[in-house]
Amino acid sequence: MREGAAVRRTSAVCVITERRACLLNPGLVCRRTLSGRTCKDKNCCAMHNETSLSCLVNVLKFSKKTLDICVYMITCSILGDAIIESHERGVIVRVITESRNSGEEGEVCGSQIGRLRAAGISVRCQSNSFWMHHKFMIADKEILVNGSFNWTNQAVMGNSENLIITSKDNLVKPFITEFQKIWNKLSPTDSTGE
Repeated sequence: MREGAAVRRTSAVCVITERRACLLNPGLVCRRTLSGRTCKDKNCCAMHNETSLSCLVNVLKFSKKTLDICVYMITCSILGDAIIESHERGVIVRVITESRNSGEEGEVCGSQIGRLRAAGISVRCQSNSFWMHHKFMIADKEILVNGSFNWTNQAVMGNSENLIITSKDNLVKPFITEFQKIWNKLSPTDSTGE
């Protein structure tokens, strides 16, 4: 680790100021906490501390200009809501996903892709014999979120997953290039919402 980089540890989350690594805490995050409020429900069983989901939602919430999202699957409605809210704030959102998981043919229960398209978000789907299995997002062309984490309820609630958030230019730029390469390859006529 770089000299002078501050590290803060909680029970399951390690936050490094220059490179931010979030290890997932299986369990549902309290929606009040995610929206910035204090949970006063003494019977609330949801998680209230920082989790990878809350880190990811914060990147979505604090993006100012662009969000390029390239993920295998999105079924987590909390993430779907945060993406739509970003779009409604004027952030330009582009999503690439695997066509098998778009929910268009009913293959994936809870797919958020239809909601994103209905909100006017540009979505392109890869459809060929090989899966589009990326799981990354670039916010404002300067923050990279990458890891094993599918944007699903299963990943949030139970899987052992990882998520790294960084602004290191040498890590962010190749992902910007990869996103644009895939985006350009996929035809907008094969997708709706554009």
